[in-house]
Amino acid sequence: MPRNPRYDPLFEPVRIGPVTARNRFYAVPHAAGMTNSMPHMRAAFRETKAEGGWGVVCSGYVSIDPASDDAPLPYATLWDDADIRSHALMTEAVHAQGALAGIELWHGGGSVMNRLTRLPAMSPSGISWMATHVNFMGNQRPCAMDAHDLRALLSQQGAAARRARQAGFDIVYVYAGMGYLPYEFLLPEWNRRSDAYGGSLPNRVRIVRELLEVTHEAVGGKCAVALRISLEELRARPSEAAPSEAHEVVALLKDLPDLWDVKMDSSPTDCPPSRFAPEGSHEPVIDFVKKLTSKPVVGVGRFTSPDTMVSQIRRGVLDLIGAARPSIADPFLPRKIDEGREQDIRECIGCNLCISSWHDGVPVRCTQNPTIGEEWRRGWHPERIGAAASAASVLVVGAGPAGLECALWLGRRGYEVTVAEAADDIGGRLRFETRLPGLAAWGRVVEWRRGQLERLANVNIYRGNRLSADEILELGCTHVVIATGSRWARLLYSPLEVPAGDLEGSGVLTPDDLAAGASVISPVVVYDFDNYYMGGVLAEHLARGGHSVSYVTPAGHASAWTIMTNEQPQVHRALAAAGVALHTLARVTAFGAGAVTLASQFTNAETRLECRSLVVVGTRFANDSLYAALSGRDLAAAGIRSVRRIGDALAPGAIVHAVYSGHRYAEELDADPESLVFRRDAPLPAA
Repeated sequence: MPRNPRYDPLFEPVRIGPVTARNRFYAVPHAAGMTNSMPHMRAAFRETKAEGGWGVVCSGYVSIDPASDDAPLPYATLWDDADIRSHALMTEAVHAQGALAGIELWHGGGSVMNRLTRLPAMSPSGISWMATHVNFMGNQRPCAMDAHDLRALLSQQGAAARRARQAGFDIVYVYAGMGYLPYEFLLPEWNRRSDAYGGSLPNRVRIVRELLEVTHEAVGGKCAVALRISLEELRARPSEAAPSEAHEVVALLKDLPDLWDVKMDSSPTDCPPSRFAPEGSHEPVIDFVKKLTSKPVVGVGRFTSPDTMVSQIRRGVLDLIGAARPSIADPFLPRKIDEGREQDIRECIGCNLCISSWHDGVPVRCTQNPTIGEEWRRGWHPERIGAAASAASVLVVGAGPAGLECALWLGRRGYEVTVAEAADDIGGRLRFETRLPGLAAWGRVVEWRRGQLERLANVNIYRGNRLSADEILELGCTHVVIATGSRWARLLYSPLEVPAGDLEGSGVLTPDDLAAGASVISPVVVYDFDNYYMGGVLAEHLARGGHSVSYVTPAGHASAWTIMTNEQPQVHRALAAAGVALHTLARVTAFGAGAVTLASQFTNAETRLECRSLVVVGTRFANDSLYAALSGRDLAAAGIRSVRRIGDALAPGAIVHAVYSGHRYAEELDADPESLVFRRDAPLPAA
């Protein structure tokens, strides 16, 4: 189909200093867990975005000096000439697809601990920026920078910029955001200097100005120079010279960068989960920048709708549509809009599993796009898959996230696929979860796959069809895939996470019971040792439904693991707003007579809470009884070559794990084991 003409503005070229982007789609810098130690994976990951139509594709954060060491988080380096070739691999791949390549040069300042290099960290006044990586706190504090350190910083930036130009980058960044070193100079709480770099706002901006100047000098007019800056805190600060300090900073630097890349101050607000922030949530903070500069402005906002993108352009909010998460969920988003296939966009659901992968120190993962990070080491592609290797037919039992992903890509390969779903509609666990507070956007996992499957004549889905082992044997399918999900247990756990027995009796519920419409009687206690979103979101759901709710967890925070997905601060605010009473570092040890008994996690001191309904959110087990029943039968006599489990039916996990499991099965069916690729990447040798 031809492109919708109302989206034409998105495909206009944009001049950025001495270079020109082919369109307004800008894949901004973001961490992806693929550093200099994985140069081929990194190059293929970024190349796929360029192939998908992004006009600019940027690196993740790249340290300019050993004094900026973010270990154990995965960061890249450009410390000396030995690093150049590793980055050139990426620029060559991006250029081969017609896109510009950008590099985010970075100094962490007081937000890093230099655990690997063991060099003293530095900050403007010797103050740490501990809030940046709260889950990686350390016990060393930075030193206050002196005049020598300032000169060294400028020299390091210039040297890294020259290496970036040698590596083939078209856009070179100065990064003054997210609590990193140049940003620390902008805020008086962290900058208490009394010299020319402290005090007044013009003085606090001085180091950013000088970093831009040395970068311009280093690239010699061959590359554009971008400034990435956080404006949230500055926008909230009054200024005598402007509507806010953010306005004043932009006015002071104005046209010095070739590009303004504007963002928020912390990961939870810069990359907020969809549960708590809509598309385009940055606009109220960054909407003024274009009014103060003649240079192009790029910003983000989990943009997935082309109408929202065009609106930002036409209303003068942005010149370039920036994306990190949407470019991960669908690297081909620009091309699909260009080809009039916007309905095929695999929209980001804002679950932030991509961000958790950085916190875990591994290559990026995505709930919507299981191929991400696997472009080089497994040879997977987000839009293409190899043709069927046989005329085999496949039965997929279960139409949850794993089953749908598996069926879709088996169908695209050309296999005859039958999907049997016991419920009246597809979606598995998401049929219930998307009705919980803030999780509606997660329905995109199901709806995108539903729309794609409806176009495949070789895939048939039968709803309301619960199959037995005998019925499966009679169907005559060559391969059987069990995608029957998992179930929540009423199991309690001790402090050592040793099974301590099942809770039985009236009033003990699990999320499965709530999904099935079980009656709940107040007061309610939600006992959560799953630690992801379910316990917190159920407590909020029940409270907003009129129940008196207490939330109990052995962890130190509600939904403790959500610190990995940027949700934890908002989870606590949401529970407080809903009136949920919070009890952390406590275990449920007994329930009866209208009360639960809690034991302190560390002292075993007991307390009692009034409780009529206890919702246990802790352990899940695979629904694998059908698999077990088939395993004891004569499969060969029924013409069945294999029976495999995928998703939660194999190993209960997050939706991202289920989708990946389903996709991997589809990629590997009928493959010769010797041909299955899992290439191990390694650093490139110095030139």
